Amino acid sequence: MKNWNILLVALTMALFIVLPGCATLAPAVEEHSAQALEHANAAAAHGKMGHAAVLTEHAKESLTHAEAAEKVLAREPKAHMTEGIAHLKEAIKHGKMGHAKVATDHTNEALTHINASIGGS
Repeated sequence: MKNWNILLVALTMALFIVLPGCATLAPAVEEHSAQALEHANAAAAHGKMGHAAVLTEHAKESLTHAEAAEKVLAREPKAHMTEGIAHLKEAIKHGKMGHAKVATDHTNEALTHINASIGGS
């Protein structure tokens, strides 16, 4: 009986230590996902105007936030974020080469996957 009491106390203490940390993950994912979307949208807008260099800068910022969000996502949302990251990397590569149209196409694909990772359409 004494062992059960010790186990119950230990589990209760663990919950108080672990759960607050888990609660802080969701806002971090939401913030990083929102920032990834914001910068990807800006990249796409500049790409449509032919601004490959500005697209590249926004795509890099979007990539930073998407990678941070990916670290704490799981299953299907993580798979979508991973695919979005791959398209952001392609957008950056083509943006650096001055290929605004191709970079914009990859940015738009990244937007589709990042949106899907957070439950958007």
